[in-house]
Amino acid sequence: MKTKNALMLILTAFIWGTAFVAQSVGMDYLEPFTFNGVRSLIGGVALLPCIWFLQRVNEKDETEKNKGSRKDLILGGIACGILLFVASSLQQLGIQYTTAGKAGFITAFYIVFVPVLGIFLGKKTGWKVWTAVVMAVAGLYFLCMTEKFTIGKGDVLIFLCALAFSVHILVIDYFSPKVEGVKMSCIQFFVCGIASLPFMFTLETPRLGALFAGWMPLLYAGVLSCGVAYTLQIVGQKNVNPAIASLLLSLESCFSVLAGWVVLGEKLSVRESIGCVLMFAAIILAQLPDKTVDKKEEVLENGS
Repeated sequence: MKTKNALMLILTAFIWGTAFVAQSVGMDYLEPFTFNGVRSLIGGVALLPCIWFLQRVNEKDETEKNKGSRKDLILGGIACGILLFVASSLQQLGIQYTTAGKAGFITAFYIVFVPVLGIFLGKKTGWKVWTAVVMAVAGLYFLCMTEKFTIGKGDVLIFLCALAFSVHILVIDYFSPKVEGVKMSCIQFFVCGIASLPFMFTLETPRLGALFAGWMPLLYAGVLSCGVAYTLQIVGQKNVNPAIASLLLSLESCFSVLAGWVVLGEKLSVRESIGCVLMFAAIILAQLPDKTVDKKEEVLENGS
């Protein structure tokens, strides 16, 4: 796995983790579908200047590439947008009926779902990655779970959200080597935002005053969490084992806790510290070189 790709995915997890505060504050002003819809549209608009700039810089290469991948670009963008809408909506709805800790823990179960679903798609996952997955789940438990684990309505919704995020990661794994990542990300956000509109106007009462009142968390979540982070995910996942990508993205929970400790002055308990150590150890284990397995995986990934 290239260091550049790993750094992109870690930066994605960092932005998602630190954006948790913005999402929480945004919900004080706006309802779930309104917040998700507007921030997705902001993310899509924010990427338009980037696409224009990239086309100007690499005009010839872009023209040749677009001719052969327009269908994949549109299909990939629509598929990712619908999955992102489903996953984020389930998460926002589910978190109303469960605790933030349980929601974070269950959402991150995509680190288990991705390699399991990958088996049916012919994706090979070595023993190191499976060991890292177990360590990461244990770390997430220490990090997120501070109360008894009981199953409720919200937990089921978050579980389905984790499943949707898993499919989202695998769809990105399929399309990212074939298309321009920034363009697919832009289409993804417009599809997600448009899909939110019917639910926003029928189930909620969006007000212009509330949008202006929550402009700061909306911009942060739209430009950084959506526009920057999800684009980094699509570009960073290119030719990367999706199981390893999901492990790197799961660092979001670590960064969320650490951001609360550094920025907000929240105390980091011994339990949370153990969780962070276990998760970082899992990431390091997954990245350790294994010459024979890594070469085979690289051939499989390049050929898929």
